[in-house]
Amino acid sequence: MQATRDFSHCVKFPQAGVSHLDLAIEGVNCAGCMSKIERGISAIPDVTMARVNLTDRRLAVEWTGDALDPANIIDRLAGLGYKSYPFEPLRSEAAESDESRFLLRCLSVAAFATMNVMMLSVPVWSGHGADMLAEQRDFFHWLSALIALPAAAYAGRPFFRSAWRALRAGGTNMDVPISIGVITALSMSLIETIGHAEHAYFDAAIMLLTFLLAGRYLDRSMRRRTRAVASNLAALKGETATKFVSATEIRTVPAAAIKVGDIVLLRPGERCAVDGNIVEGSSEIDQSIITGETSFVTATPGSPIYAGIINVSGTLRIRVTASSEGTLLSEVTRLLDQSLQSRSRYVQLADRAAKLYAPLVHATALITLLGWVFAGATWHNAILTAIAVLIITCPCALGLAIPAVQTVVSGALFRSGVLINSGDAIERVAQTNYIVFDKTGTLTLPELDVVNSSEVPDEIFSLAGRLALSSRHPVAAAVARASKAKEPVSDIEEIAGQGIRAMLNGREVRLGRPSFCDADDLANRLLAMDPEVSVVAIADGKARHAIAVRQRLRADAAVTLNKLRNAGIGIEMLSGDRVPAVAHAAASLGIGIWRAELTPADKIARIETLKKQGFKVMMVGDGLNDAPSLAAAHVSMAPVSATHLSQATADMVFLGDNLMPVFAAISRSKKALRLMRQNIWLAVVYNAFAVPIAIGGLVTPLIAAAAMSASSILVVLNSLRAGGRSGS
Repeated sequence: MQATRDFSHCVKFPQAGVSHLDLAIEGVNCAGCMSKIERGISAIPDVTMARVNLTDRRLAVEWTGDALDPANIIDRLAGLGYKSYPFEPLRSEAAESDESRFLLRCLSVAAFATMNVMMLSVPVWSGHGADMLAEQRDFFHWLSALIALPAAAYAGRPFFRSAWRALRAGGTNMDVPISIGVITALSMSLIETIGHAEHAYFDAAIMLLTFLLAGRYLDRSMRRRTRAVASNLAALKGETATKFVSATEIRTVPAAAIKVGDIVLLRPGERCAVDGNIVEGSSEIDQSIITGETSFVTATPGSPIYAGIINVSGTLRIRVTASSEGTLLSEVTRLLDQSLQSRSRYVQLADRAAKLYAPLVHATALITLLGWVFAGATWHNAILTAIAVLIITCPCALGLAIPAVQTVVSGALFRSGVLINSGDAIERVAQTNYIVFDKTGTLTLPELDVVNSSEVPDEIFSLAGRLALSSRHPVAAAVARASKAKEPVSDIEEIAGQGIRAMLNGREVRLGRPSFCDADDLANRLLAMDPEVSVVAIADGKARHAIAVRQRLRADAAVTLNKLRNAGIGIEMLSGDRVPAVAHAAASLGIGIWRAELTPADKIARIETLKKQGFKVMMVGDGLNDAPSLAAAHVSMAPVSATHLSQATADMVFLGDNLMPVFAAISRSKKALRLMRQNIWLAVVYNAFAVPIAIGGLVTPLIAAAAMSASSILVVLNSLRAGGRSGS
C-alpha cells in the first residue's frame, strides 16, 4: 500500500503563482539558528523567501511553481536539526498580534514626538526662557504644536476609542480621565500659544501618552509571546491522520483536513486524531487521556473511538463521525462553558483599582476647578490648575503597576518551565491554598516505563530492547526506551495481537504477551504484587523473563508535594482511574485525600464543594476529561503533554517531565502579587503627596508631567524585582 504525506491544506496563496507556508520550529534560540535555517531553506529550488521570527519561533516560507512539496521543507529542517510542523494561527492570536503591532506603532510615534517636543522645551527648562524674545518663544510653541497635535491624535487612539466606548455605554474607565487630561492639556496649550502666553504644555500631554502606551504594550506583548509559544508547542505535536484516498493509497494529512465520512487508518502505537467508529480490525486501546483509566480496553468493529486515545495492538480502520467535535467533546465543551462562566466573575486587581480611580480623579479635578473659581481665580488659571491635577493624578504608575510585573515575572516563569495563558493568572495562582491533582499524565509521566529492569539480566534486557524496536506497541516502545537499544534484530516476524519472534544464532527468541512466551507463571507473580502493571515477556531459548511496565510517577513529584505542604497548601488527588491504581499512587506520594473512578461532573462537584468551604483551588490535569475541572477551579495548570482543549483551558502550562514548575509558579506568583500591590501603594502614596500640591496651584502641567514620569520610573524599577529569586 502506497503512503504519502500531504500538507497542502496548510499552504496559502497570497498572490498568483506564489505559495506560502508557516512552520512552528523547535530549538530556535539565537541569531545563528535563524541564519542557519534561512540559508538552508533558501537553498531549496524555487524558494523565494525564508524568514524566521525569533520571538515566535516560526518560519515563513514562500516559493513559486508547483514542484515543491511542503513535506520537503520539513525534511530539510529535520536535516538541519530542527523539528517543525505546519502552523495555522488562530484568529484570536492573529487579532492579538495585530493589536500589539498597532500599540507599538502608537508608542513609537508618541516616543518620537516626546523626544522632539522635550528638546524644544530645553531653553525654558534651562532658565533662558525669560531672556527669549516673544517671537522665538511663540515659534517653539507652534513647532511643538505641529509635532504634538498630529502625534497625539494618532498615538492616543487606543485611549480615545476605549473612553468613547465606555461613555457611550453610560460608564467610565481609566481611559476616560486619561483622554480628558490629554485633550484638555493640548487644547489649553493651543489656546495659550494663540494668546502668546509664556507657557504651553504640549510636552506634558505627549509624555503622558508615551508612558501609558509603554505600559499597555508591555501587557499585550507578554500575553502574545506566551500564547505564541504555547501555540507552537501544540503545533509541534504534529496532530495528523492517515486517510484512505483510494483502496491502495493512504495519505498522511493534518487532522484539520479530515472530514466526516472519511476512512482513516490507525496503526498500533498511534494516537487517534478524530472521533469515529471502527469499521475493520480489533485492538486494545489506551483511553486514559479520555477517562483517566490506565488499563487497556478491547475495541472491535462498531466500537466508538475518540480523539486522544492510543491504539495499542491491532490495526484499525475508522470511519470519521466528527472532524471537529463529537458527542463526547460536545458534552465536555458544555461542562467547560458552564465552568468558564463561573470563573469569568473574577475581577482583576487592576480592574478593581480602576473602578475606584476614575470617578475619584474626575471629582478631584472638578472640585479643584470650581474651588479656584469660587476663590476668585480666573477661569483660565482655574482650568490650568485642574489640568495639572488631571496630569499629576494620571494613572501612568497605576497603568504600569500590573503589566510591568507581569512582563518580568512571565519571563522568570518561562525560565522555570511555565507558560502563562491568561492575563490574571498570576494573581489567582498567588491566592492558591489548595491543589487538586489528576493522576494519569499529571502526577505520572504520560509515557509508559519499565519498573523492574534491575530484576532482568542485562543481556536479556538488551535483547528485549532490540526486539522491541521492531514493534509500535506502547509497551514495546517503553522497553526499547528503557534498554536504550539502537540495533533491531533482523528477520522479525510479528504475530498480530501476540508479539514478535525471530531466529537469533540458531535459537528462537520471542517478545510479547506472557502466554505467547510461555511465561504466564512469571507474569502472575508480578501482577500479584502490583495489579496495575502491564507485563511483557521475553523467551530466549528455554530462558523466560517477565518485564513490568507502567506509568511512572514524575521523578520530583514527592519532593514537589512536600514543598507545597510546607508552604501551607492542601493537596488532594481526583482521578478517573480505578481504585487500586489511584491508591498505589496516593500511597507512594503520601497523599491522604484521594478519590477514584470519577467522571468530569464528579470532579467539578468536588471542586465546587472545596470552593464553598473557602478554599482557593488550583486544578492540575491533562486529559480531555479534566478540561471542565480546569475551568471550574479558581486557577488551573496543565502539562505540555495535555490535550489541546486542556492546554487552552488552563491558565498556565508547564513544560518538561518535572512537577516542580507547579511550585515555582505559586512561589513566583506570590512574590509578583506582593510587588503588584506595592506598586499600587506607591502610586497611591505618590498621589497623596502630589495631589494636594497640584490642587494648591503650586505646580504647572509640565512639572506635573515630570512628577508623574518619576513615579512611573519608580514603579518599573520595583517591578524588576519580580525576576529575582522567588522567596516563598
